[in-house]
Amino acid sequence: MGTKEKISEDLLLVEEVVKQNEIVLFNDDVNTFDHVIETLMDVCEHTPEQAEQCSLIVHYNGKCTVKTGEYDDLKPRCSRLLKAGLSAEIV
Repeated sequence: MGTKEKISEDLLLVEEVVKQNEIVLFNDDVNTFDHVIETLMDVCEHTPEQAEQCSLIVHYNGKCTVKTGEYDDLKPRCSRLLKAGLSAEIV
């Protein structure tokens, strides 16, 4: 096996080990920008700028990844987003 093949194999292994999940937030016609921003700052620990950018992306694109990490960390965060009336899921 050549060096190039070995590196590719190692990268695939690392990618599998550190598989990250994402919380995706979806647009709705109910929540205000302020509510979405405040909730993202509280639940996902966003800065005000990050939360505002995510709210705009959700508004214009219909969805946005708002948090990436391990499933066990994301699950309670996603539950809190849902309890706050936002539409989100872990992918």
